[in-house]
Amino acid sequence: MDIKETVISLSHLKGASGYEISAAEKVHEMFSKYCPKYEIVGQDNYVEYFGEYDENLPLLVLDAHIDQVGMIVTYVTDDGFVKVSNIGGLDRRLLPAQPVVIHGKKDIKGVICSVPPHLTSGGTEVLSWEDVSIDTGMTKDELEKYISLGDSVTYDVKCRELLGNRLTGASLDDRCGIASILLAFDMLKGKKLKYNVAAVLATQEELGERGAKICAYAVNPDIAIAVDVSFAYAIGEDERKCGKLGHGAMIGISPSLSREISDNLINTAKKNNIPYQIEVMEGLTSTNADRYSVSRGGVKTCTVSIPLRNMHTPVEVIDLKDIELTAELLADFIKED
Repeated sequence: MDIKETVISLSHLKGASGYEISAAEKVHEMFSKYCPKYEIVGQDNYVEYFGEYDENLPLLVLDAHIDQVGMIVTYVTDDGFVKVSNIGGLDRRLLPAQPVVIHGKKDIKGVICSVPPHLTSGGTEVLSWEDVSIDTGMTKDELEKYISLGDSVTYDVKCRELLGNRLTGASLDDRCGIASILLAFDMLKGKKLKYNVAAVLATQEELGERGAKICAYAVNPDIAIAVDVSFAYAIGEDERKCGKLGHGAMIGISPSLSREISDNLINTAKKNNIPYQIEVMEGLTSTNADRYSVSRGGVKTCTVSIPLRNMHTPVEVIDLKDIELTAELLADFIKED
């Protein structure tokens, strides 16, 4: 499979938390060539079962969330400006002058209003959500034909290539995790496996791992790996708290995770000469792993994260090499030696 084209196509799917159905349906189509069986759990959570089921094997879940951060329409002013609030943890520092799309009866393009520097008195404060307005160029009466309160809003950006193996765009968190699972499944075709494997395309992660909580209970796996993103080092950040782009997957170690699974992933990487990084967390992981580890009687859980810069912005940056190395790690962990 062409991993670059896969990541780009995934990043262009629109699906803010709670509004994932269109994206979920399209991603389901991508998994159908590997997964003969699937189920929909709760609100649009697709569970894709890889290959043939063997009742003698334990069930391993690879979880990647399908939602992205975004905004929700709260009001339309008499002047035709669209007021919004956040869906998930958007960085408000970047909002002014950003192009956006309102997903109503049809998509309406707009831009977030920005006060010119000539009209400000010195420094500009970070916008509060009460001050965020979208200009579409339409009147209130025109807008009300196409949009409604509660419609979702996402950044209007395309995924673009940078130098080397790097891409930049929105929603790479966590579409690159989905891409790595797809690539791992491609690598596992025709292989003998140690586990029954299910990919969980979880919704509403950005609202508190809600989809994962439902799926953890319903699917009831023996082992779960949350395939997500984590912080990649950039200028001004603490290197000790970040991974590095192009250096491989970040294997999680935390009191809230299974050290057994962490060690097995590390040993798999060493045995197969797969570059990897260690991500130490002192408590909860702020990923879907937190929901699996305490579901029912507890699930052996770990995180495998792809380094990403500029998280929750329209210019997230990833290295395709890390997605490929993550897929290799997952595939070698799953297949028989």
